[in-house]
Amino acid sequence: MEVVIVPDAEAGGELVATAMAQLLGRKPAALLGVATGSTPLPVYRALAAQVAAGRADVSRARIAQLDEYVGLPPEHPESYRSVLAREVLEPLGLGLEAFMGPDGTATDVQAACEAYDRALAAAGGVDLQLLGIGTDGHIGFNEPCSSLASRTRIKTLTEQTRIDNARFFDGDISQVPHHVITQGIGTILEARHLVLLATGEGKADAVAATVEGPVAAICPASALQLHPHATIVADEAAASKLKLADYFRHTYANKPEWQGI
Repeated sequence: MEVVIVPDAEAGGELVATAMAQLLGRKPAALLGVATGSTPLPVYRALAAQVAAGRADVSRARIAQLDEYVGLPPEHPESYRSVLAREVLEPLGLGLEAFMGPDGTATDVQAACEAYDRALAAAGGVDLQLLGIGTDGHIGFNEPCSSLASRTRIKTLTEQTRIDNARFFDGDISQVPHHVITQGIGTILEARHLVLLATGEGKADAVAATVEGPVAAICPASALQLHPHATIVADEAAASKLKLADYFRHTYANKPEWQGI
């Protein structure tokens, strides 16, 4: 696991967007796994700016959804399909034909979960999966004590996650669905490159547990320690509780520039 400490959220966004652009330069039809929430927004803004400046070509890129609320129709403004259309597809000039995600309105939710896992495999797998992290260490919607081998499935959200997400529903927790479809930890670990972006002091405990704690289901993100190519990008605030922060700064500062992240 590589840990890169950046000055702030915007610097993190630029770094991850550049990694995506370089991947697309090597593999124009790469499948990018994207996340929702406020943390990834600097990545999407930076990548869109690179596209506008002619420094990145996303014309053949494919976009894969990490999770989706159960019961919200696709046209609902806070369904993750709608959110990603606004924040990723439209700024990059991509249409829905480049997008794949689970069906949160399916009558048979379990069948929809299994179908999405098959679709990801049939698409050749995710080349780079962007992740955020919850204050409790969750990735996707794999809440604490999720199986580290879990596949795409339905999950019940914790009260804390619903409280955290209420800001997207006019601050009204009663509007936040209780269930989601999420890629499981086992599914996430199949991506070729995992990039977890964490910003803000509120994520410091979760980042420390992910990087320096044991691999344990109580902190789902700690499963990234098992991945052969996992990168943690944290701003100074999110990295503030890392015991080995100085070592991580030193190793990244002395890394060959051609190697990327």
